[in-house]
Amino acid sequence: MVALKGVPALLSPELLYALARMGHGDEIGLGIPPLLEALLKLLPLDTYVESPAAVMDLVPSDKERGLQTPVWTEYESILHRAGCTRALAKLERFEFYERAKKAFAVVATGETALYGNLILKKGVLALSPLL
Repeated sequence: MVALKGVPALLSPELLYALARMGHGDEIGLGIPPLLEALLKLLPLDTYVESPAAVMDLVPSDKERGLQTPVWTEYESILHRAGCTRALAKLERFEFYERAKKAFAVVATGETALYGNLILKKGVLALSPLL
């Protein structure tokens, strides 16, 4: 349980510690929209890459049968509200697995949405203008 003001309760002390240790370009894998909203209150996304957020693209058989991924729309909405205007990157299945293996941290959330896994790339805090 987080007992600090302004820190979303979904962010455990262990997760806050991992976020604090991350550097520019480090990645974290997670799922579940409420956690994404909470994370984006603290974690700046990388603005120097094509997309700081990536999901696993549908495998060919799922594309052929027209499988829908409504969680992606939810992720994009949450990202947009947090100021990220870039589309989700869609990575081929094994490319996603390899990238997830290299992530700085992986958050096990119990997300059950199909293709609900998400990788975020940390950016840097924008400097305040000097007065």
